[in-house]
Amino acid sequence: MELSLLVWLLPTLALVVGLVAGFLIARLAPNAVPGGTQRQLDELQQKFDNYQHEVVTHFNSTAVLVKKLTQSYQEVQEHLAEGANQLATDELTRQRLLAALHAEPSASSRDRLTPPKDHEAPKDYAPKGPDMPGMLDEQYGLKRK
Repeated sequence: MELSLLVWLLPTLALVVGLVAGFLIARLAPNAVPGGTQRQLDELQQKFDNYQHEVVTHFNSTAVLVKKLTQSYQEVQEHLAEGANQLATDELTRQRLLAALHAEPSASSRDRLTPPKDHEAPKDYAPKGPDMPGMLDEQYGLKRK
């Protein structure tokens, strides 16, 4: 009976000692898997937050620059209009300059592609004549004598 108790007691004791040692090593190891994963997750979240901040900053500065560009364009338009009023020699020239300055570009002045005249879709087969046999005909492709 002592032998059977020893057979069961030693493996059970070894198992308990192994579990306790494994638990202690896992808790005390500096690069434990849960802590490393959490650290990586925190780093990724920080990078994502920085990226979002950079995107917002970029679009805000782009909006400011476009606003400045629009204001500059308006100032140039006003300068040209004043120049046309002051420097044009006669009323007809002044009116033509001002009209050209304030005219919106029309659709006819832009280069546009014209759609094809016929709107028939391309065929994926060879068309046949009225007196020719179709591809499913028994005589198709055979030469007549």
